[in-house]
Amino acid sequence: MTDQSPAPSPATDHLVTLRDFLRYAVSRFGAAGLAHGHGASTAFDEAAYLVLEGLKLPIDQLEPFLDAKLLPEERVRLAGLIEARVTTRKPSAYLLNRAYVQGIPLYVDERVIVPRSFIGELLFSELFGGDDFTLVEDTGSIESVLDLCTGSGAIAILAAEVFENADIDAVELSPEALEVAAINVAERGQGARISLIEGDLFGPLEGQTYDLILTNPPYVDEVAMDELPAEYRHEPAMALGSGLDGLDIVRRILGEAGAHLNPGGGLLCEIGAGREIIEAEYPDMPFLWLDTEESEGEVFWLPAEALGVQPSSTIGAVE
Repeated sequence: MTDQSPAPSPATDHLVTLRDFLRYAVSRFGAAGLAHGHGASTAFDEAAYLVLEGLKLPIDQLEPFLDAKLLPEERVRLAGLIEARVTTRKPSAYLLNRAYVQGIPLYVDERVIVPRSFIGELLFSELFGGDDFTLVEDTGSIESVLDLCTGSGAIAILAAEVFENADIDAVELSPEALEVAAINVAERGQGARISLIEGDLFGPLEGQTYDLILTNPPYVDEVAMDELPAEYRHEPAMALGSGLDGLDIVRRILGEAGAHLNPGGGLLCEIGAGREIIEAEYPDMPFLWLDTEESEGEVFWLPAEALGVQPSSTIGAVE
């Protein structure tokens, strides 16, 4: 990883333990008015992530290390990372070239957005292979999955974990993003099951059909794009914005998905804050809105039949 850290402040000469640096980072982040949302929603959470990942410690085990005294080179590294976070406004994931999705480490840089889709949480929930209400009762019955707008490859990689018998196509318009996805697929050893495809949505998939389509497309509206905090401006704009109301790409997906779904399958799509707009435009669509710990009404499920696919068999999906 290229060192992106400016020279640390002399004030950090007085910081000795991991607890010291955690407290210092929270104070600096708060004073600087940083925006959080790239895997951490608060200054404390991002500071904890930065110091733990910065020292190559488990990111879910803060307490055992709080009072550990740091070596001089470790202190310099953390001080530099904290300074870089404040002065460059780059998310910590970019400074560290690392993000985690459902506990899976992924390489990231500014060729891709920092992965943070709610779809990851849903895939690892009882909705897929659970005992009660499920969208897919038997995850082993899924043989083909499409991840549209794959970016870093995060959703495709998660799908390979959940659907053990599935082959996965991951489509992305940006060749630069596909370079990052290729790194992650290789690191996970999933190259035999995940095919990375360059193209515009369904464009390169003529005649291909899938049991499931998963997508976290760009969905930021024009006004919000103009008002993005500095942290988000380090991300590729093409991976965020999608027209005046943010739903141009979602509309294209709804119009074309049916031609690429197998009977009994379904579409899982994240759309951000556009629920009211989509429901008003498609009043006959039986959208099933799925909530997560940090979202409400931002992800929908549609069965293949609702998208014009004629039923002939089932893969265990809710109709």
